[in-house]
Amino acid sequence: MEAFFDALCLAAGYGGIFLLCLAGIVISCVGLSGTWLVCGASLIGILIRDSAFPGWGLLILFLFLSGAIELIEFLASGWGVRRRGGSRLAGVAAIIGGVIGLLLGSALLPVIGSLLGMAVGSFGLAYLAEYQRLKHHGQASDIAFGAVVARILVVLLKVGASMGMSLVLFAGMLFLG
Repeated sequence: MEAFFDALCLAAGYGGIFLLCLAGIVISCVGLSGTWLVCGASLIGILIRDSAFPGWGLLILFLFLSGAIELIEFLASGWGVRRRGGSRLAGVAAIIGGVIGLLLGSALLPVIGSLLGMAVGSFGLAYLAEYQRLKHHGQASDIAFGAVVARILVVLLKVGASMGMSLVLFAGMLFLG
């Protein structure tokens, strides 16, 4: 009976790892940070397996990557604005607009609303800041569009990182341990 219980717990652990990685990839597609869920999957892998993989080193690496992606996300809209010649104020406005848009979009339209809200919020506040400065719709729109492009690139980064981390975790568990 104990062997059956051990096998059942191990199967549940592997199922949890799979579901956390899958959820991490899916929520990354809508602009949320799924890499943290893959970190959780790695921790479960450490706790349920007797082998060296995944180990604490991998978990620390995954945590570092997740933190770096959060920092990149925070700075991305401002970078996109400044790259197109926008002001520092427009960069800050794009960041604030992205956060407000993410929250409102998630509340109004779950799943896809967060991504749309983030893009609209970044564009909207960056546009307002630049229009006040330049008094020109075309230039203000071009600068604000830089914030949206940066946000989309961050989503692609999150999806790629979540997929890559999941692949490393699964491949290591299959072939190294």
